[in-house]
Amino acid sequence: MNTTFKEEQKFTQWWIWLILIPVGFIPIKGIYQQLILGEQFGDQPMSDTGLIIFSLFIFSLIALFAVMKLTTTIDKHGIRMHFFPFIKKYVNWNEVKTAKLVNYGFVGGWGIRMASKYGIVYNIKGNKGLALELKGGENFLIGTQKENELKKVLEHIAINTKSDTL
Repeated sequence: MNTTFKEEQKFTQWWIWLILIPVGFIPIKGIYQQLILGEQFGDQPMSDTGLIIFSLFIFSLIALFAVMKLTTTIDKHGIRMHFFPFIKKYVNWNEVKTAKLVNYGFVGGWGIRMASKYGIVYNIKGNKGLALELKGGENFLIGTQKENELKKVLEHIAINTKSDTL
């Protein structure tokens, strides 16, 4: 039995890219029309500097979605979660009050969500996750696409560590 759970999730939903890629063409068209051809872009055109800043923002947003990923590693020692490029967490099992797999439904989108009934939610897609309540009072949830594999590893860890927190 594999006693380590590893999962890496990225924003691969086709519909996100169906939105982001066409949005990326707007600044390209604007730069070409206004800076290369010398024609104003739009009815109320931005300054050249404003257009460049807007373009950098849009390209940065698209790049962010391309590099963002949620990596989860769970073993007999604890839980490691890295929501790149934003946050890293490590929780030792002795800090965990409860850990359970849940269907968290739709929490207002994907990414990092605050103020849900599970505390902070870290998710990329789907609606299943590991809800953790720590002994210090912090709650958070890590989304997963590998619910069955995670369940087996958690059961194995609970049996072999004599833990009643899982």
